[in-house]
Amino acid sequence: MDALSLEAILWVLSAVALAAFIHGALGIGFPMVVTPLIALVTDVQTAIIVTLVPNIVVNVMSIYRGGQWAQSIGRYWPLALFMLTGSVLGTIILVNSDPNPFRLILAFALFFYLYTTLRSTRISFQFLHRHPRSSTVGTGFVAGLLGGTVNVSGPILLIYLLELSLPPLAMVQILNLCFLVGKISQTITFASLGQISIELMLFSLPLLALSVACLLFGMRLRDRLPVATYKRWLHWLLAVVACLLVVQFFLQQLA
Repeated sequence: MDALSLEAILWVLSAVALAAFIHGALGIGFPMVVTPLIALVTDVQTAIIVTLVPNIVVNVMSIYRGGQWAQSIGRYWPLALFMLTGSVLGTIILVNSDPNPFRLILAFALFFYLYTTLRSTRISFQFLHRHPRSSTVGTGFVAGLLGGTVNVSGPILLIYLLELSLPPLAMVQILNLCFLVGKISQTITFASLGQISIELMLFSLPLLALSVACLLFGMRLRDRLPVATYKRWLHWLLAVVACLLVVQFFLQQLA
């Protein structure tokens, strides 16, 4: 990793603090927010690697918060299993080729989903209920693939779980189980490909402390959010992430 300027370091710290707070408040959002922001001052792969440790810790804390985590994830654990496969493949693609087109594809998918939620007559996603096994396999694999390439698996998982109308606590715990499995498999893949250095890991330690503090602060806010407000904020988060992905796509194309 090239040495960062003081301004860049402050930007990275601010991005981590913001992403951890959002994740604490909504139960999702750390990788979706922090990766595009940090990648504005470095590259995507570095942004992913320096936040691997904070990401894993944030996911673990989010899974166990609220109790009854075993009951919440007992039915949907296969989602995480198929995400593991996609994550390994996505990480290999990231290391060996250009993952930039995936950003634009995901951004268009998010805009399409958000458009359907604003229509008076929504597009039906009943196929998720009619074909539960195949939709679980497809969602897990595609989410893992996007998580491995651009570190943004949350939107696909979120669309799937929102359509199943799960309660917020169960949805948060399932999401973070998937994120945790994806991050661990991504870490192992990066290490096996020789992409993780001691320098990058040391740089992540202060980010870990900052992310935990901001995560706990955000969790206090989540307890006060009504379900309707919670879902509305999630939709806004998806819109912001989609815009960030489009901006990052064109910045990479012009670089």
